Amino acid sequence: MTSTGMIIGRTAVFFLGIFIIGGTLVAAIKTFILPRGVNVWLTRVVFRAIGFFFRLRVKRATYGERDRIMAFFPPLALFLMPMILLVLILLGYILLFWALDPRPLSELLYLSGSSLLTLGYASVNTTASKLLEFSEAMIGLVLIAMLIAYLPTMYNAFSRRETAVVLWEARAGSPPTVAEMVARSYRTGELERLRDLWLAWQTWFAELEESHTSLSPLVFFRSPQAQRSWITAAGNVMDSAAFILSAVDVRFEPQAAFCIRAGFLALRQIADFFGLPYDPDPAPDMPISISRHEFDEVCDKLAAQDVPLKADREQAWRDFAGWRVNYDDVLLALAALTIAPYAPWISDRSALTRQN
Repeated sequence: MTSTGMIIGRTAVFFLGIFIIGGTLVAAIKTFILPRGVNVWLTRVVFRAIGFFFRLRVKRATYGERDRIMAFFPPLALFLMPMILLVLILLGYILLFWALDPRPLSELLYLSGSSLLTLGYASVNTTASKLLEFSEAMIGLVLIAMLIAYLPTMYNAFSRRETAVVLWEARAGSPPTVAEMVARSYRTGELERLRDLWLAWQTWFAELEESHTSLSPLVFFRSPQAQRSWITAAGNVMDSAAFILSAVDVRFEPQAAFCIRAGFLALRQIADFFGLPYDPDPAPDMPISISRHEFDEVCDKLAAQDVPLKADREQAWRDFAGWRVNYDDVLLALAALTIAPYAPWISDRSALTRQN
């Protein structure tokens, strides 16, 4: 190869190394620092690849086995993510070192690895090489520091999410149901005093939208108890609000309506992040996954407990369906994505999440 060709080749390799390092750093910044939901290609590829093997493993398992296996999915992906970032940085700097001074791959690997991990057992005494060694060591330290800062933020958001899920279980049962939530609220005399509850869940939905897009692995973090899930709790909150607004004969509470809206907007944002399809502007009379028979069963069960219900059952059903249609598709899609535990009107709609 001529000297001109060699210079062109080394220059091309140098810029390829810069491209790999720059792309990796941008992916790390978007994943660990940027406070907004950005679908980073590297993070997406890692999670999809790992998730593919996990889903193969749980395809024919019972729900208990699925839950135990899938609980390891997000921690393992997060464990491997910084390693993959470091390997890409290592590769990028191998190309840079080679472009400055072509030498055997083993020597380049030792040099780049020693710099990245700040081991210091391999070095080259030239100014250009020293600058590369220092920059690589700094990048390695910064990536580790970002991960250290990232995990507490994620687990704080997880803890806040799960606190609300546990409190909802106390009110709506396990698995949560509309009938149980409404009946318990009636027995305790709270049925007409749920304003603060709906306000609290509006805040929860707002935090859910922010945390589960900017910290997207949270979507797959499972609750400490196998029968609980953030998505089944979210669905049951909206179903309960919709049922009370449409079928229960109490004073209209506008915060319940705002709670439903906050809920389906949050779920849609999460679905958008993961590319899940849904109708953004459904007609009020579109079919929903809940049948009229199931709705009537809940009404009959509550009527037997003397819960005041509206006399016009037909209008109540139309009103309930008009609320539910706003989040029906997206709720079931997220329940399937997360392999949620059994819950009536939510995960039982999906064959992926039925217990064997």
